[in-house]
Amino acid sequence: MSFKVIKGTFHVVGYSPDGDSIRFKADNPANWDLLKGGKVKVNAKGHAQLRIEAIDTLETHYQKEHQPEQFALAAMEYLFKLLGIRHVVWNKSRSKVSSADDGAPGYILSRTVEKYGRPVAFLFDGSQDFEDGMEVYLNNKIARRSVNYKLLSKGLAYPTFYDGMFYDLRELFAKRTATVRNAEKGLWTCDTTSKYFGVNGLPDVTDRHVIFPKLFRRIIAYLKENDSFDPRDFLQKLETESEKVLILNTLHFTHLDNLISVNTEGGKIKLRYKPEDIVFLC
Repeated sequence: MSFKVIKGTFHVVGYSPDGDSIRFKADNPANWDLLKGGKVKVNAKGHAQLRIEAIDTLETHYQKEHQPEQFALAAMEYLFKLLGIRHVVWNKSRSKVSSADDGAPGYILSRTVEKYGRPVAFLFDGSQDFEDGMEVYLNNKIARRSVNYKLLSKGLAYPTFYDGMFYDLRELFAKRTATVRNAEKGLWTCDTTSKYFGVNGLPDVTDRHVIFPKLFRRIIAYLKENDSFDPRDFLQKLETESEKVLILNTLHFTHLDNLISVNTEGGKIKLRYKPEDIVFLC
């Protein structure tokens, strides 16, 4: 699996980063053209929003809502620490970073650009000396040094796989997830994704239940359109959206709504499969 090395700097000032969302400026913007897929979307500062591969951390501000902040903020702070971004100061509303030791040097390993113009990337601090623009075979040894893997290992991220991720890297992250879950590290002490949980209002998913962010985002979208949460109506909405997924242990292609069970007596839902057993198909 050959990936391109793109050196540059990581940036948070003026933005609203979270545990798996950060801006990156390439030292040589021409290197963006080395990636497959669409064109990288950069702003006037030359900063590109990255999509951090293989993980999903709890949301800090999705549609102005957050997940339990104990783990959402811990993931963001650990991301800053891993990349060497220090002295982060937020504005009064905590919606944007006002100041920080910004522009921490580092690099990404990437192959493709997804449909929103974000490079799909593994992130690294500046300690490894690769030549800018070179091609690197991303093996498990290198992947273990990535910010992605370290966030997962800390118990601050869920595994989240898309169809462009290679099998051996997916297996590495899946096995690590099982180890961290069994050790009950981080969010795995509270995870209720695969247990029946009720949604009687926003606080249940913003402050009470620690759940897979993919599921959280869809619940929030539903609650923004409805006064209350009806599990069966929620599944019908998901059914109309036909979000394609692959169940890895059965190699069964289906849709996200078919992965969710409803407890009809209690009006609760759960995800029937572990996150690492699911591949989301673009």
